Amino acid sequence: MARLALFGTLGGPELLIIFGILILLFGARKIPDLARGLGEGIRGFRSSLRGGDDDNGGQSDKGANGS
Repeated sequence: MARLALFGTLGGPELLIIFGILILLFGARKIPDLARGLGEGIRGFRSSLRGGDDDNGGQSDKGANGS
């Protein structure tokens, strides 16, 4: 419940201000790279919580390098 209260007051104007600050700090070209890295980090974290070590999309190491 406390988590909902923390993010419950973020609306459109607040998100636009945050996005504008991110563009000023990192530049428009860097933001997709940051978002991609954040997504990969979250996926890795969730995978480690489940106990899975599969970070390569279900491919084995032998299939990835062609041997």
